[in-house]
Amino acid sequence: MKNLKVIAAVVVGILIVVVTLQNTQEVDTRLLFVTISMPRAVLLIVTLIIGFVIGLLVSGRLRAKKSA
Repeated sequence: MKNLKVIAAVVVGILIVVVTLQNTQEVDTRLLFVTISMPRAVLLIVTLIIGFVIGLLVSGRLRAKKSA
């Protein structure tokens, strides 16, 4: 079972790298009143990191509720 998790993590990591490298064109992103121009790859990575952090926070809160 542990090998399956490692293989799945490697496959997901490779897919993230491939998708990111294929999206290098500039995009304008509007955040409230500010417009930021950045490569789409950077936007994808930032979005991925934000989603990962939110997932960690939510799972931590659920574990804390479960043990209390």
